[in-house]
Amino acid sequence: NAYVAPLMDRYLARVEAALGGRRLRIMQSNGGVITAATARREAARTVLSGPAGGAVGAFHVAQMAGFDRIISFDMGGTSTDVALFPGRIVRTRESKIAGLPLRLPVVDIHTVGAGGGSIARVDPGGALRVGPESAGADPGPACYGRGEEPTTSDANLLLGRLHADHFLGGEMPLYPERARAALTRLASEMRVESAEKAAWGVIRVANATMERAIRAISIERGYDPRDFVLVPFGGAGPLHACALAETLRISRVLVPRTPGVLSALGMTVADLVKDYSQTIMAGEEVLNPLTLDTIFAPLEARAREDLLNEGIAAPDIVLERALDMRYVGQSHEITVTHPADGDWGAAFHSAHEQRYGHRHEAEAIEVVNARLRAVGRGPRPAFETLPEEGPDASQARLGTHPVWFSPDGPTPTALYDRDRLRAGNRFAGPAVVFQLDATTLIPPGWLARVDGWGNLLLTRRR
Repeated sequence: NAYVAPLMDRYLARVEAALGGRRLRIMQSNGGVITAATARREAARTVLSGPAGGAVGAFHVAQMAGFDRIISFDMGGTSTDVALFPGRIVRTRESKIAGLPLRLPVVDIHTVGAGGGSIARVDPGGALRVGPESAGADPGPACYGRGEEPTTSDANLLLGRLHADHFLGGEMPLYPERARAALTRLASEMRVESAEKAAWGVIRVANATMERAIRAISIERGYDPRDFVLVPFGGAGPLHACALAETLRISRVLVPRTPGVLSALGMTVADLVKDYSQTIMAGEEVLNPLTLDTIFAPLEARAREDLLNEGIAAPDIVLERALDMRYVGQSHEITVTHPADGDWGAAFHSAHEQRYGHRHEAEAIEVVNARLRAVGRGPRPAFETLPEEGPDASQARLGTHPVWFSPDGPTPTALYDRDRLRAGNRFAGPAVVFQLDATTLIPPGWLARVDGWGNLLLTRRR
């Protein structure tokens, strides 16, 4: 915080002056917003705010669509961020920035170096690698016209998944010949017969990296990804989502209406959030209502005062209790949120079994910290449902284009303009859906439906 706060203080002071007294909220890493004054003092709370905004946006869109168990999948130009939501936003205090521990609550996001600009290369052992090095925005992928290195985006273009005439709503030209030249050089290094085969290898390696990331936050933590809906966003997420879903046996993919700007949407719907904690280091004898009320009372009084000072009305303040708990002798804790039935011990045993696959109800429990999350509910932008217009999506058809869905060759594929799709429209893959901020790839065997919020709900045929 000492390193970042002076820079943030000066920058936000200029922004506030330019806004002329209008209210300014800043996204923070825990999935909530804070005032600019707080961000200027406690700048470290904002260091992972961009990915947190995307995760909050994905969860909000999914809840509106009727889903609360989701895996968010944010694929941008340099990296991919994934998070799991078992009906709630999961937070952690075990994150790192540039190798330095950050002991602040952050949305539990797992990041890997795979994005649209990830550079493909053959390592000294002859294996194909994709990322973590990235071409970035400058010079960018070879198909952007300035770069020379083959990237994931070049592979998608060569395989027909991106289209030179429909990228960024047709406003940005792509150069297929430059992508082919870069991938032809890579094919020579890989000792495969064509640039397309090299491109197919690039996509497979990139997808494998992202699949491992999703497994790390689901299977390795005791969750079955088949029980979740995959929500892809970022400019590249919808291009790769169905392939990942097939590998992980996820049957539904929800593509938001504006996947390329979902992080910004998340910031507009985020509540004001403040976190408080108090070390306890006590046995399970404190797990009774009277003792816990005594422990949480000063935290709750401070939280109410802080949020009232932030301009939040008393009826809009929600206080959420949690305890860091462990078995006696352990060196790691599990944060348990306030159970509906008030049985903290049973909730801890269940959480431990979910995370580690076993429970020890005969073992004594130790309570390490009391945690309080203070939430200030604020006004949110209104979202209107779209009128149903029937299943026919022909008004959005743009023609056909050859797209590779296997290494054996291209398949004639329907092209759609997402801006012309209407609620209730249905169509089957193979298809590619173009819009200004993203491209969605729908393989054979998948069905697409536009819901009342403008999302694309993709369902895998059984």
